[in-house]
Amino acid sequence: MKPALRSLVFAAVFFTGCAMGPNYKRPDVPAPPQFRGAESNEKSIADTKWHDLFQDPVLKDLVETALKQNYDIRIAAERVMQARAQYGITRSDLFPALGISTQFVANRAARIGAIPFAPPGANLDAGYTQAGFTLSWELDIWGRLRRLKEAGAAEYLATEEARRAVTTSLVADVTSGYFTLRALDLELDIARKTKEVAERGLRLTQLRRDRGVVTGLDVSQAEQFLYTANAQIEASERSMTQAENALQLLLGQNPAAAPRGKALEEFIAPSAVPPGLPSDLLERRPDIRQAEQRLIAANARIGAARAMYFPRISLTGLMAGQSRYLEQLFTGPARQWNFTPAATIPIFDAGRIRNEVKLSEASKRELVVVYEKTIQTAFREVADSLTGYSHTRKQREQQELLVAALRKSNTLSSLRYEGGLDSYLQVLDAQRNLFQGELTLAQLRLQELNTVVQLYRALGGGWQ
Repeated sequence: MKPALRSLVFAAVFFTGCAMGPNYKRPDVPAPPQFRGAESNEKSIADTKWHDLFQDPVLKDLVETALKQNYDIRIAAERVMQARAQYGITRSDLFPALGISTQFVANRAARIGAIPFAPPGANLDAGYTQAGFTLSWELDIWGRLRRLKEAGAAEYLATEEARRAVTTSLVADVTSGYFTLRALDLELDIARKTKEVAERGLRLTQLRRDRGVVTGLDVSQAEQFLYTANAQIEASERSMTQAENALQLLLGQNPAAAPRGKALEEFIAPSAVPPGLPSDLLERRPDIRQAEQRLIAANARIGAARAMYFPRISLTGLMAGQSRYLEQLFTGPARQWNFTPAATIPIFDAGRIRNEVKLSEASKRELVVVYEKTIQTAFREVADSLTGYSHTRKQREQQELLVAALRKSNTLSSLRYEGGLDSYLQVLDAQRNLFQGELTLAQLRLQELNTVVQLYRALGGGWQ
């Protein structure tokens, strides 16, 4: 190697140890000592595996099917592959590019053209073959390419976090969709049982009217109650079919009936839902990690933009053979080579580089705000879920007491009516109140389970 070339390469290796721009430092976002509404800072419920939180084999199979076949999961996976490939492209710019160059040149010069002193009849035609190796390499003295590599790696990791966020949301959506379906099953069962009660009441009222004990108004009121139950059955069946179709879409399947496992009443919400420490959320939630990786990428692009102020040095070279005849192409006399170091120094660009630096700095400042907002949004979602769980659980307990009282009232009203002590209006009121109370209780059971799901998702629970 020539001494000058050796010195240039050594200098390039020495200077590539530095890089322009600020090194990344995580923004300081103060976290509260504990979540609002948290009763303790015990081990977080998010550390529980999702299949241990709601133990239902059918639900487990549905979630596993969704993780394999869901369209959003597959789209997110392809985006990860795209980001990985883009990172590979950016990383390759750090290394020399070697290639093979071959060409054949045939040239016929004009006899009265650019060579006026050629003797008459001289053969000016030329043809030769050239083959060899080419080299091109940009020396990353100021760290521009390394900053772009750093940004590419962060973008790749951001897509990985986005895929994890899709996974978390998918499992939560499948679980909530399954609970909704089981709640509709319960509502349909309540409506059908109420229909049977209404039909028996209508027959009894018609018989009592035929005997002159009650009037036609009582019969009309009994019919109204039956029609109400029938309408609820149709509404529940419609909603059930739509819920099944939505669940099948999450599974990546065509609309069809969905399998059932445990009944809604058999799912017992945990008695305690400790959220853990708020600071753990920064490492657990994929959307927070995704926002941070994008911030890291923006920080790296500042260095890449600032490096454009300095010369860009590149090396190009060729080592080949050139000969008129193929059999002489690789002989010593046919050998040729050239080595061309080049530097591009910006002098005037009408403020382009300066504005690119300002753009990259503004982008970073924006992503700092996005990162802080993402964290604060996560804190709020956890606090909302804790409050929702606490109050919904107490509301469900009170609704259970109310339904028990309504059942007792319904029984007493029926006995008094059959004994002739009350009109059918009191019976209808008791039955309607019980019907509505049982439907409300089913909805509160669903809401209570969903608050656990939402809390688990807000905490970045271990769906994986």
